[in-house]
Order: sequence, then C-alpha cells, then structure tokens
Amino acid sequence: MRILHAAAEIHPVVRTGGLGDVVAALPAAQQTFGHDVRLILPAYPALKAALEKSVVVAMLRDRFDAPVIRLLRGRLISSGLIAYLIDAPSLFDRPGNPYLGLDGRDWPDNAQRFGLLGWAAAALACGQLDVEWHAEALHAHDWHAGLAPAYLRLAGDASVTSVFTIHNIAYQGLFSPAMLGPLELPAELFTIGGLEFWNQISFMKAGLVFGDRITTVSPGYAREIATPDYGCGLDGVIAARDGAVFGILNGVDSSQWDPTNDPVLEARFDANHLEARLANRDSLLRRFGLQPADGPLYGVVSRLTPQKGLDLVHRALPVLLETGGSLVLLGSGDAPLEVAFRAAAKEHPDRVAVVIGYDDSLSHGIMAGSDVVLVPSRFEPCGLTQLYALRYGAVPVVRRTGGLGDTVVDASPGALQNHTATGIVFEAATVDAVREALRRVTALYRDRDVWRSLQQTGMLQIFSWETAALQYIALYSLAG
Repeated sequence: MRILHAAAEIHPVVRTGGLGDVVAALPAAQQTFGHDVRLILPAYPALKAALEKSVVVAMLRDRFDAPVIRLLRGRLISSGLIAYLIDAPSLFDRPGNPYLGLDGRDWPDNAQRFGLLGWAAAALACGQLDVEWHAEALHAHDWHAGLAPAYLRLAGDASVTSVFTIHNIAYQGLFSPAMLGPLELPAELFTIGGLEFWNQISFMKAGLVFGDRITTVSPGYAREIATPDYGCGLDGVIAARDGAVFGILNGVDSSQWDPTNDPVLEARFDANHLEARLANRDSLLRRFGLQPADGPLYGVVSRLTPQKGLDLVHRALPVLLETGGSLVLLGSGDAPLEVAFRAAAKEHPDRVAVVIGYDDSLSHGIMAGSDVVLVPSRFEPCGLTQLYALRYGAVPVVRRTGGLGDTVVDASPGALQNHTATGIVFEAATVDAVREALRRVTALYRDRDVWRSLQQTGMLQIFSWETAALQYIALYSLAG
C-alpha cells in the first residue's frame, strides 16, 4: 500500500513525548513489510537539516497566513524514510518547541501552523502536490493533524482512506471560529455534527468525525475515552462512532531499546544474565552520589504533571525513603512539581537525585539501573515508559488505567505462582494507593527469587511494532 503519515514531531529530531517515538517507529515497521510509506511533517529547522537529497515538489503562496510555502521531498537521515516537509518559514522557522514559544505559551498562530499540516497532508494524499505520488491511506496523528480527514472529505477523493489516531484526547487543538477563513474551511462544517465544540473549532473532533477509522494507542484507552471520566467532553462523539474505534497497542522500537546492544549502558545484559545489570545500578548510584540502601532504587522518567501522578509520588516520598528506597528522577513540567522534587533532592542528597529536563542517554540508564520504575498516571493512553522498563528488567509500578493496565500483570499470589506477574498494579489515583504499592514493592524486593522472576518474566514480554504495523495495515484495508 501507499501510506502517508501526517504528524507534528518525530524521534530523534523533534520530540516532546511518545508521539515522536510512534511516528518514528510505526512507519519504519510498516515499510519492512514492503509498503510504500512516507511522512509529512512541518519543516522545523532541525528537520530540514535532517533531510537528505531534498527537492522542491510544490510551491504555494499566501495560504494559511504564510506568504511562501514550499513542499520539500527527501529522505530522513535517521531512518531512510521518504519525508515531505512543509517549508513555511514564517510558521515553522522559530525557537521553542513545536507547540510553545520560549515563554512556555502556545504559539498564537498554531491554528494556521497545524491547519496547514492537515491541508497539505490531504492534498498530498490526493496527488495534488507531488505529481509522482499519491496515497491510498492517510494516517493522521493527534490533534495537530486532526483536520487532515476533514480536508480529505472536502476534496471528495474516495480513493484515499483516512485513519485518525488519538494519542492523548486531553489535548484537542481548540481555536476561535474566526479561524474558519484562514483555515480555508466552509462555514457549514462548523456544526455540532462537524468541527464545533463548545463554540470553538476542535481539530481533535475533526479527526473523530471525518476519519474513516479512529484508533487509540491501547485497547484500554479506547474503552475509557467513551466514558465521561476519560473522554474530556468528546465521549459522546467517540460513543457515536463505536464501530469505527479500535485500540492498537504501541510497541517498543528494538533498534533504540535493546539492553543486549545498548551503547550507552555501563553493562549490557539479557534476562538470563541479570547479574550484569547490577553494574548499571552501581553506575547510576555513583553518578548522583547516592548511598546504597537496603531497599530498591526507584526510577522516574516522565513529564512532571498531575496527569502522570507525580504529585502522588512526591507525597508518598516519605514512605519510599522509610522503606529503604532511593529515587532518581528525570523530567520537567509543572513548576511547583519541579520545585518540590528539587527541594526533596536538597533535603535528601544521598537518597534522592533529580534532573530537570530530558536526557535520552540518562533515560536509558535509569531503565537499566533502577530496580523499579514508577508510572502512577491518572490516565495513560498507552505509555511507553513501562514497556521500556519491562524490556530493561526494571519492575514497573503502575496504576490500572489505559495502556498501563493492558501491559503490566499485577504480582498477585496467583500470577506469581504461575510466573505471569510482571509488575505491581494499583487501582486508585490516591497517595494512599501509591504508599501501599511501595510497601508491596519492598516486601517483594526482599525475596530475591520472586524479584528475579518478576524481572525475567517482564523482560520476556513482546511488544512489537511489527505486530502493530500489521494491525494498522489491516485497518487501512478495512476502512477502504
């Protein structure tokens, strides 16, 4: 099949979270099955620098408030995939991350920036921009590309099917109806059955309404977002499209996450040689000057937000320390949480280490050196952190929500006895539930045979992008 993926970011060049990982891994996995897979992305300066042998395939003027727009085609150095970059310097050539300025605020022209992404994706898929290529399937990722199925519907090209993937329904791309003109959208689409959401244009809703098929990144999240508790006001739209909504679990990119062949680790290891893993633990302790205690070394790699439950971890920190644990945290996010964790590290310098920011090598080191990785999210569409933890022999502690509940098997007596347990799963998003989970960890950690079984069973789990790729291919065909 000829498949076009439309997204706002891609690992390792432009990445703010799991979306970038998915956009890097899924198209590459699909290509291994012989499909003609291409991407369309905004031409941020870093992405332009990562594009080899680029040529201009289309030139536009005065669209989406951009005086000049070029569509570049080339190959990404990182993967060799063919990519189209929307080169509109007035929209994309600026500092900050893809969505926010240096002041931490949304770019005021995000509607035009990502409206152009959706429009260009639809036009390219229909063969209007590259005379040498058109798509059979257009796969739009998250709200940034949410208008692509709407523009495709307006183009009236039934030969291209659309799939819209929700990576996180909490972020919806909401803009004033005054943007209909700049977005080149007809007023008749601004209805409750179209783009309108509480008198705003919703890019997310556009994808939900106009996509031929809707996917989420785990089966559990697909069920949750059809309920008021998790649907963020769009649960009715999800429920109305019930037969078109599918949950497909994300995978792990084994080219990036493989403890037997990871160049940044102090020592490489597999499930049968866990003793080698201890060198990574020692390296992590030495790096941050932590003193070995009699409890587990906990790791956190996360955005510091209430969604991720990191406020619960901070409030449960006394129990973590009382039970002999230590903590290495890597992340950034809400200022109060950053301040709180920095203060904890200052108060307990031999037991708590905090790095504010993101460091890819350190994230690998935390997965390989921690005994436990904490993922106590209030909601989690899929979660990749727990998958990385499992692959690297760190026991995940997760709340049962979304993809976390789909991928981690709780260490209940029965699961421990039949060797299916892979982590600790708790139910309520409360500090008491986190404290109890930490106490369970301590008890299990003291039984070395049980702990080793948890590690080995987790490492033997398979979360393959090849499996997900085949499921998406089947869905494209079904949508057509």
